[in-house]
Amino acid sequence: MGCLFCDLLEKKIPADVVYEDEHALAFRDIRPVAPTHVLVIPRKHIAAIHELADDDALAMGRVIVAARNVARKLGLEQGGYRLVVNDGDAAGQTVHHIHVHVLGGRNLSWPPG
Repeated sequence: MGCLFCDLLEKKIPADVVYEDEHALAFRDIRPVAPTHVLVIPRKHIAAIHELADDDALAMGRVIVAARNVARKLGLEQGGYRLVVNDGDAAGQTVHHIHVHVLGGRNLSWPPG
């Protein structure tokens, strides 16, 4: 079975894209848990944090910078926002292509669920 997020990158299925550069793609989550809920994915398929290779550090750094750019673009900087990365099924990772959740637009409690 293929990767849903790779299919989004290849434009095989539509997404509500809010940011894109040569390193990452950011799109609105189809099941948002906050007023702003965007997923940022690297263009390279990496299944999970535990599968990162040392040479993936630059790609992941670029994903974090893309997440910051999304937060700026969507006006989240002043009020604050949260970045979340789930690793594995027990953590809630449902698509096995690394992605960063950008959450904002309301007060976020701690600890998360």
